[in-house]
Amino acid sequence: MAIARYPSFVIDCPDAGALATFYGTVLDWTVKSSDDWAEIRDAETGNCICFQQVEDFTPPQWPGQQVPQQMHLDVMVDDLDAGEQAVVALGATRHEHQPGESFRVFLDPAGHPFCLCVD
Repeated sequence: MAIARYPSFVIDCPDAGALATFYGTVLDWTVKSSDDWAEIRDAETGNCICFQQVEDFTPPQWPGQQVPQQMHLDVMVDDLDAGEQAVVALGATRHEHQPGESFRVFLDPAGHPFCLCVD
């Protein structure tokens, strides 16, 4: 028997509402936000990602480890080129370091690395 249910990830960022809107649009999930907290939720599964506003936020500097990433999201897409065009239009930046062919690395508007994956 599980001790808990419905795990969610909480991501630190400089603007919780803005980052929730970015990922909510990418995933087509419902966005709810308040002053310094926001969440996105999938209506079908109940899966949730939360965003916590942090004063003086410092984004990770990937792939270096002086300011390491502590997590990153991988999301599946049918087509990398179409996915790239869509997330860049929402404010993502394609990272210069691309270590694979079945995924692409981007930085979200707060500077967190995330990957679009086809495999």
